[in-house]
Amino acid sequence: MTINVSFLPVAATVFLLMFARMGTLVMLMPGFGERNVPVRVRLTIALLLTLVMFPLHRNAYQVDMSSFAPLLVLLFGEFAVGFVMGLAARIALTVAQTAGTVIAAQLGLGFVTTVDPTQDQQGALLGSFLSLLGVTLVFATDLHHVAIAALANSYNAFAPGLIPSTSDALQLSVKIVSDAFRIGVQLSAPYLLFGMVFNVGLGLLARLMPQMQVYFLAMPLSIFAGFVILLALLGAMMGVYLDFIGGVLGMLAGR
Repeated sequence: MTINVSFLPVAATVFLLMFARMGTLVMLMPGFGERNVPVRVRLTIALLLTLVMFPLHRNAYQVDMSSFAPLLVLLFGEFAVGFVMGLAARIALTVAQTAGTVIAAQLGLGFVTTVDPTQDQQGALLGSFLSLLGVTLVFATDLHHVAIAALANSYNAFAPGLIPSTSDALQLSVKIVSDAFRIGVQLSAPYLLFGMVFNVGLGLLARLMPQMQVYFLAMPLSIFAGFVILLALLGAMMGVYLDFIGGVLGMLAGR
């Protein structure tokens, strides 16, 4: 009996090309691509995603094993697609960090910083809290399933061998950045209003009672009132945040 294994080099090449797309995306994907996640775990996730997508989209690749240049073009295109999609998801995650930074500044907690694992840098304490809460809710509400659907749909939107248009990628980045900043400011809008009213009230109080040490009264009162507002509005804020993240992932998934 003769076993034909001539398909193995082509299949292995297609698998590596798909792995380039999945690996680049996982490297940038929120929740999976953080530096505190072990490299082996990220590698395993990328390999599992590649194994799932391989039987579904292997026929989308037209591999020419007689020349090296077409393979380089395919590889560069896969890296580009994974980078564009992963960067879009990463930018969308900054909504919570933006809102937390603005809120912390309004409450006088801007100087309280901690390491934000989602950004791998120092950030405002409230921003780190909202970022971690947002990532947790993404997985709790199964929005990561939409991200996997976006991976599957990427082979229809970005066919292998076609490098994404620079203008389209820039337009997508600008749209997501502007929307993320807008949503971040909207989430912090109650605190902007509170800060304005509170500071105006303190100014009037300082004019009416110059002998009172307004600063020592303002700081604890501002922090206490801010946390009361956060407790009351946290559910609504996270609801808006999840709607935005779901919209971005849905757009990437073609829904």
